[in-house]
Amino acid sequence: MTRMALTFAIALCGVGVFTALGLPLPWLLGPIFACLIAALAGIPLKGHAPTNQVMRTILGVAVGATLTPVILASMTSYWPTLLMIPVMVAVIGAIGVPYFMRLWGFDFPTAYYSTMPGGLQDMLVFGEEAGGNVRTMSLVHATRVLVIVVALPVLLKTVWDADLTNPPGVPATTIPWPQLALMAFCSIAGWQVAKRAGLFGASILGPLIAAGIFAMAELLQHRPPAEAIWAAQFFIGMTVGTKYAGITVEELRRDVTAAVGFCLILIVLTVIFAEVIYQLGLAPAMETVLAFAPGGQAELTVLAIIVGADLSFVIAHHVLRIFIVIMGAPVAARVFNPKPQD
Repeated sequence: MTRMALTFAIALCGVGVFTALGLPLPWLLGPIFACLIAALAGIPLKGHAPTNQVMRTILGVAVGATLTPVILASMTSYWPTLLMIPVMVAVIGAIGVPYFMRLWGFDFPTAYYSTMPGGLQDMLVFGEEAGGNVRTMSLVHATRVLVIVVALPVLLKTVWDADLTNPPGVPATTIPWPQLALMAFCSIAGWQVAKRAGLFGASILGPLIAAGIFAMAELLQHRPPAEAIWAAQFFIGMTVGTKYAGITVEELRRDVTAAVGFCLILIVLTVIFAEVIYQLGLAPAMETVLAFAPGGQAELTVLAIIVGADLSFVIAHHVLRIFIVIMGAPVAARVFNPKPQD
């Protein structure tokens, strides 16, 4: 409890510093940088996984609440860009695995599951079963999320002049309490039903589906209030930062440096795919970058909400990416592993 309280206080300090300096996304980037600096300084940090899961359900409700019959019908037009998601995943694998193995000396399981842009927990489970280094994979994925989340706001601001100061919602006091109660129901019930059904990303997709059903029936007419979205940003940012707790100099020199280099490759690939899609007139450039950036689903959802992007477009592509990676990664690993595990 002491470590969690200390972590919470450090994350709040990050929010305060970012707010005082007028920096973008203080509730997300503030906790990330504060906890990262504290972890590198050797301060013991600890997050609270159940609370983080609850915060993720808020994002699911936020997306689901935007679904209307018109928006749902428009999703059928996404197929040209959705078909490019498996292509991008394949390109990432073809570049990432040799990068980690030949330049950094990773074994195949560690390199492969460090490369795959899926959910952190899923990749760690698969990687551990295949004999990979769990700590290395964890640091690589944490760095991937960190770099993408930090780099994207800069890209959005400099290229599209996106307003990162937009409030993510209206104040809670302006939303009728029955609507707030319905959001809470969608959040918890949707999460638990999806979890029991074994749905990947249950804490986001379950509430998303539940809220979408009520929104389609015109019973849910509001998105979660700004305070709830800020809270979700805070805990998600704090969780990213705490992934570096206990990091050693050797891990920093090898694993994190390797991960940063890989992130640069991912950013270049994202820009290339986004430019091709934009030039073909298949989708707006900003939405495409948010949809194809291989960061965390929760973090990209936050950015999409703040800049006012097409949430259904962004989420559809991330869900497909995660589905492809989770379902296909173990199979592909067995096919391409040069030294199959006993």
